[in-house]
Amino acid sequence: QVQLVESGGGLVQAGSSLRLSCARSGRTFGFEDMAWFRQTPGKERDFVAVITWSGGSADYADYVKGRFTISRDNAKNTVYLQMNSLKPADTAVYYCAAGPYGTRRSLGSYNYWGRGTQVTVSS
Repeated sequence: QVQLVESGGGLVQAGSSLRLSCARSGRTFGFEDMAWFRQTPGKERDFVAVITWSGGSADYADYVKGRFTISRDNAKNTVYLQMNSLKPADTAVYYCAAGPYGTRRSLGSYNYWGRGTQVTVSS
């Protein structure tokens, strides 16, 4: 079992920044891909960013490239999502997910999910 706990969400104005954290614990060995997805009411969960735990290889959705940065701290067993230049369209619940190497953007292939953290961006 892998436990994922997100934090760092909140209410901010457009143009502001937030940093989300995802602390992972449990049997994390083998779950190399750590990703962030987001979801708004009535819509599917969308891919935001992913990072490979050991090598640090990252990938981003086009709509966040240049604004969001995913990173990880091996010592703290935590993945971060630095979100800059936030827009109202970024308003969503953000979820952290863990999956085996190569899962990347494949929503259905992630094995573990956190409960999410709400991000609200006002105009």
